[in-house]
Amino acid sequence: MTRYVTGRLAQMVIVLFIVSLLIFFGVRITPTDPIASIAKGKQMSAETIAALKAEYYLDRPLTEQYAIWMKGMILGDLGKSYQYRERVTVLLAGRIGTSVQLVFMSSILIFLLGIPLGIISASRKNTMTDQSLTIASLVLVSSPSFFTGMILMLLFTLVIPIFPTFGIGSGFVDNIRYLALPAISLAAVLLALTMRMTRSNMVEQLSSGYVQMATAKGLTRRQVVYKHALRNSSIPILTVSSLQIAGMLSGSVMVETVFALNGIGSLLASSVNKGDYPVTQSITLMMVVVFMTFNLIVDIMYGVIDPRIRLGGGRKHEA
Repeated sequence: MTRYVTGRLAQMVIVLFIVSLLIFFGVRITPTDPIASIAKGKQMSAETIAALKAEYYLDRPLTEQYAIWMKGMILGDLGKSYQYRERVTVLLAGRIGTSVQLVFMSSILIFLLGIPLGIISASRKNTMTDQSLTIASLVLVSSPSFFTGMILMLLFTLVIPIFPTFGIGSGFVDNIRYLALPAISLAAVLLALTMRMTRSNMVEQLSSGYVQMATAKGLTRRQVVYKHALRNSSIPILTVSSLQIAGMLSGSVMVETVFALNGIGSLLASSVNKGDYPVTQSITLMMVVVFMTFNLIVDIMYGVIDPRIRLGGGRKHEA
């Protein structure tokens, strides 16, 4: 197992190196002028511009800029924001709490609603309940998170003014009210996907021979569904759902922008528009690291469950 984990970590390091190159050079092909972000519309002399370029290493060759950035990443120094003139670590520390709570609340919604609704849909296959849930899931899957957010915003601002629609509260508990609508918007698509995937796996398990045998032995429908079918369906469901949640940080960009949340998603959107290279690079790479870490955990889980995987048999699931 140690050899398997070591091999996966080595692959992760290689992939991160390649991704960091793509992020670094990809950011620099955008047409936005970083000096304009630093100047903030002010007229500056050639000497001042030259001094700013030297301060942010923009006067160095790209390869040297990349080396400086990577050295800083390793040492925990993410650089200094052009737009805010603050250390990137300070900016992230002040905003990451909102994004983490948003993702956490969305994840709770996905697991508390997506999996149970999928089980209900599968256990009542081809009934009105199943068809209604299938239609609802198709609607949610077809609606982008920002569109769902705007609909919820209009509904709970004009029709049923229950939740605040902009900003955040003063603490974790107070934030629950402010983040309720953004969390629903962010979770909607993944909730529908989790429900459909749960239904598909459960339908397959409920039609298998061992379930029919369990039914013939006199087990109740609840026992058959939850004790047998759900247990065998849980691994692929939890695996794919975990990977979807890992990628939720990137999906929070539009939701945080729509609801004016002070999180890293809105910070990323603002940084891209302003050509703020250090912030854009750091947040993008952080999102990649989070996703890859979740993926590594899932791979290790599969290696524990199925020894053939860590011995080179490959994954036994489909995403």
